[in-house]
Amino acid sequence: MLVLLPPSEGKASSGRGAPLKPESLSLPGLAGAREAVLAELVELCAADEEKAREVLGLSEGLRGEVAKNAGLRTAGTRPAGEIYTGVLYDALDLASLDTAARKRAARSLLVFSGLWGAVRVTDRIPSYRCSMGVKLPGLGALAGHWRAPMAEVLPEAAGRGLVLDLRSAAYAAAWRPRGEVAGRTATVRVLHAPTRKVVSHFNKATKGRIVRSLLTAGAAPKDPAELVTALRDLGYVVEAEAPGAAGKPWALDVLVDEVH
Repeated sequence: MLVLLPPSEGKASSGRGAPLKPESLSLPGLAGAREAVLAELVELCAADEEKAREVLGLSEGLRGEVAKNAGLRTAGTRPAGEIYTGVLYDALDLASLDTAARKRAARSLLVFSGLWGAVRVTDRIPSYRCSMGVKLPGLGALAGHWRAPMAEVLPEAAGRGLVLDLRSAAYAAAWRPRGEVAGRTATVRVLHAPTRKVVSHFNKATKGRIVRSLLTAGAAPKDPAELVTALRDLGYVVEAEAPGAAGKPWALDVLVDEVH
């Protein structure tokens, strides 16, 4: 099972680990595209703070993020699973998983990123600020920049099993499963059951809980149909229909009564 996650807007500090070693990151096929984004981002933020704030969409209160980006090559690093914070990651709470569940997380979780493309939660990265919605002056829209290298690398990373896609729309734009891979992909929407509306905060929290539940239980669904069964066995209310055509992902609705 491969689980595709969005990053978090807010991030923990870089910590005191050794500086970034790009060659150590997972998915080495993305190395060239990573270096292109990293080089332009560092140069932009080191050269012109005001322009960098404009390009990155940062408020005055987030001015310090520009300096953080300028120092990415020498900043300390931590595992990506510690760098990403926020509602989904709070609910997932990787640090409190037992040893077996942490090993499953290391194998199965892939976090998408405007800067790195995608990383495993064990990859050591510095804290940064660069969303997938950014348009860098030289590279253009980052989702477009990542599309071709992702199309080369991600099908192999997906292997032959289930792909559970929990990304937001901005990050999904960087890679959309096609063909046979799409047929074993499930996207998840979390709905407030009484209103059948998506509520951002509890949508993210529930997705974090879903991943935690699967990791803790050691569930290993091989396809979307088995995922539906596994989630129901774990106590989730799931509505799902198989796609009407081959090569299309399954769409799952998880219904939650309480917004929290």
